[in-house]
Amino acid sequence: MMASFGHGTRRHPRTSGRTWSRSGPDRATLGIIGAICAVAGFFVLGIILGPVAMVCGWLAMGRSWAGSRSVPALIALVLGAIDTLLAIVWLAGTGGMGTGVL
Repeated sequence: MMASFGHGTRRHPRTSGRTWSRSGPDRATLGIIGAICAVAGFFVLGIILGPVAMVCGWLAMGRSWAGSRSVPALIALVLGAIDTLLAIVWLAGTGGMGTGVL
């Protein structure tokens, strides 16, 4: 009686209803969201939206440089990096010695 306990899960650890494709719409959606965040970061909150775009682009690329890359993911990664760099330069420039306060 105890020998049959848990026997059904050994043959099929995952049912077909609980598995999903790793290269499906999840990566495409992350790439599009990252591209939108990167473009919006040029106008508002670049220091926040830039890294968000980079993370979304990196995850949409499958966390590797090898293999086929989707265009929105690559755009999100590159524009997010540019956006973050510009935001850091802008923040460093506003807090410098030349603010005009004596």
